[in-house]
Amino acid sequence: MIAPSLHPGSVSAACERRRRWGFGLTLRSIGLLLAGFVWLVPGFWDGRMAYAMLAWDALVLLAALFDGMRLPAASKLIAGRSWSNAASLGSETEIELSIENRGRLILDCRLVDDLPPAIVEEPETLRLTAFPRVRATVRYRVEPKERGDWETGWLYVRYRSPLGLAERWARSPLTQTVRVYPALRAGEEQQIFLARSRQIDLQLRRSQQRGLGRDFESLREYREGDDLRDICWTATARHGKPITRQYQTERSQPIWIVLDCGRLMRARVAMAQNSNEIGTAPSSSKLDHACTTAVALAQLALYSGDKVGLLAYGQNIQQRLLPGRGAAHLRQLIESLALAHAESGEADHLRATATLNRLQPRRSLILWVTDLAESAMRPEVIDGALQLLRRHVLLFVAMAQPEVELIAQTRPKNLEQMFRATAAQEMAGRRELLLARLHEQGALTLDLNPESMVSSVLNQYLTVKERAMV
Repeated sequence: MIAPSLHPGSVSAACERRRRWGFGLTLRSIGLLLAGFVWLVPGFWDGRMAYAMLAWDALVLLAALFDGMRLPAASKLIAGRSWSNAASLGSETEIELSIENRGRLILDCRLVDDLPPAIVEEPETLRLTAFPRVRATVRYRVEPKERGDWETGWLYVRYRSPLGLAERWARSPLTQTVRVYPALRAGEEQQIFLARSRQIDLQLRRSQQRGLGRDFESLREYREGDDLRDICWTATARHGKPITRQYQTERSQPIWIVLDCGRLMRARVAMAQNSNEIGTAPSSSKLDHACTTAVALAQLALYSGDKVGLLAYGQNIQQRLLPGRGAAHLRQLIESLALAHAESGEADHLRATATLNRLQPRRSLILWVTDLAESAMRPEVIDGALQLLRRHVLLFVAMAQPEVELIAQTRPKNLEQMFRATAAQEMAGRRELLLARLHEQGALTLDLNPESMVSSVLNQYLTVKERAMV
């Protein structure tokens, strides 16, 4: 769950007149004015009925003017906006709008909240009744579409009396910065991974697997076959015989999450409803899915006692967070993931590799989420991955494109479909070959559709932890 401190703050402000006059007729008034034309029907026989129509319209206009003058000034309305929870992808956020009426009339208000398209596709008109000296509220739900910081706009208010002949136009400067976070997975599926993590931790505590990790456990006499690098020379000098260090599996290991924010991660992915078509549900970028996976892995790793760091990069390093633990560190990681954005240029993978080797000299587990560029030469990201394998355990995740896989599996019915299927199959074969060569060098490789990415990565992480590979 997201901590309450991540919620956008509540804002309130007095309304101000929207236009110079800030006053207008309602549809009710216009309807009554049009009803005056009924007097023209008997006017064909008696011309004096035209004066009756003019008198009727004048009466309606005077009543509307009187009704409008009774309405309180815009400054006597205090508007407010509050959020029930932090805005995040994949979940609805409830927004509460309020109007405090400091006038003397009961007001029928119509509200339009100006939110950016990243939060709501199209603003809707909300209605509420504001009684004098009473705070009236109305709620509605939105589902954000993009991560990052977004500026909200003004709240536009139209209000009228119960008579409803005239209305005033006002607006309130409820501007604020709202941060949209990656999707958080908190449910039965997450509880299953947490339970498995507890079981693995208990098994490691009982077995105390010596020699697999690098956490010092005890000293003992040197035996044939022991690594010479493990000899403790100070103890050897004291005892007059070779003494070697004995290690056990580390209970706390550094985990680095490396996210590619280059142009390939800007691709939108529409989830497939079945094997024959791509779903019509709103699509998300590959980077959004990567951030969701990063949050899920961070939650599980921190619960398991490991330290988690983050490196998000494009042509330059966007976000960098050294490994740490605790709820405050998780919040900082989520904040960093919310600000990671996909760039239009190719990411500099070798710069990210050099930065990571400098920040993490000791052996660690690295989750690298990226995609493979289609080029005649070997992609640069493969060269960077091979450099990391010299020191670290690498879990290399390439994000597949469901649409391409669907084209490759479709049986062509004409010449154009045949060429498309051939190209898709060639792309898939090249990806498979590159990942196979990387696997031969010792990397753990996954070629995943975004919809199955979270569960596959969490399972792989628990496998690495269970086998004490770091």
